[in-house]
Amino acid sequence: MPDSAATSTKTPVTVLTGYLGAGKTTLLNRILTENHGQKYAVIVNEFGEIGIDNDLIVGADEEVFEMNNGCVCCTVRGDLIRILSGLMKRKGKFDAIIVETTGLADPGPVAQTFFVDEEIKAKTYLDSVTTLVDARHFDQALKDGREAKEQVAFADHIILNKTDLVSPEKLDEIEGRLKGLNPLATIQRAHRSDVPIRTLLNQHRFDLSKMEQVEAHDHHHDHDHGHHDHHGHEHHHHDNPAHGEPGHVHDEHCGHDHHHHDHHNHGPAHGEAGHVHDEHCSHQINPIHDEEIKSVSLSSEAPVDGVKFTKWLDKLLAEQGQDILRAKGILNVAGEEKRLVFQAVHMILEGELQQPWREGEKRLSRAVFIGRRLDQAALKAGFDACVVQ
Repeated sequence: MPDSAATSTKTPVTVLTGYLGAGKTTLLNRILTENHGQKYAVIVNEFGEIGIDNDLIVGADEEVFEMNNGCVCCTVRGDLIRILSGLMKRKGKFDAIIVETTGLADPGPVAQTFFVDEEIKAKTYLDSVTTLVDARHFDQALKDGREAKEQVAFADHIILNKTDLVSPEKLDEIEGRLKGLNPLATIQRAHRSDVPIRTLLNQHRFDLSKMEQVEAHDHHHDHDHGHHDHHGHEHHHHDNPAHGEPGHVHDEHCGHDHHHHDHHNHGPAHGEAGHVHDEHCSHQINPIHDEEIKSVSLSSEAPVDGVKFTKWLDKLLAEQGQDILRAKGILNVAGEEKRLVFQAVHMILEGELQQPWREGEKRLSRAVFIGRRLDQAALKAGFDACVVQ
């Protein structure tokens, strides 16, 4: 995961996934053709599948196509590292890179590329995994196999697309199911992939200094977000649309007071494009856990033994890492004034001590695991054994 101080010199990468027909092609078309003033590189599995008008292509060399809005599109041809290295050598810096995964791909191996390859780590950082969900065909996608479930489980940000084709009651039901599979992700509603492009980028979802989001999207808590040092990532304020605009995301970077505010007067209402379903939304969800893929949330108000927890987590990932899609946590370590934050992608784990707990802040240790066939009782027992009695 990226070093907070270094991310400003690196190129952010968004992994875009979603089941076949969810709306990825429409979104990629917008990125490659709209006059948004940004220079993006889009990596796709097959250029012809996007269906870009040839009149919009102003140049091509081998597998890289240059668009008239300044963006480029290239095909992955099975070697993502080679393509990324080539893009980094091109003249002019990209504002962001978007990697589209095929409709049946687990985004895990793609995400791992940005943690294990030293050259790629030096020049880029994984910004977020965004998954598009087709509201109309959601039930069928879940029945077709585990791919759609894993794409949801792996996401930081979910775009619930084609919301105009189903009833408001059905949308609420789908959001409840999505939260059951993945309580960490924000959910944003859209009609024809009509989310503001800037809300997909500069999210810093894999940045350990942003790890308050583990609490923010699945837990009501009482500390004041307004005086937190976010390590210089000031641009997040500018990338988030203003209150009342489509796509506004309520989070800790948002400028309003989170404690004395009528949140549902902000942004699109339920059923409107751009509505983001998070803890500030007044709607009560009913998380329905999937039998195979589910999330397990663990917490303790007592401090944890840092050595015991590290040993337990290392052993857990070594033995079950293939089935643990994502894990995140913020821990109150006994005898330590700084919070310990960690996250894992399958067996790849990174963690570090971050900013100190604020005076008067409730020191709650919290961890969330998302994966296949998770044994909730065993996870709880392992976590509880690390708590200082």
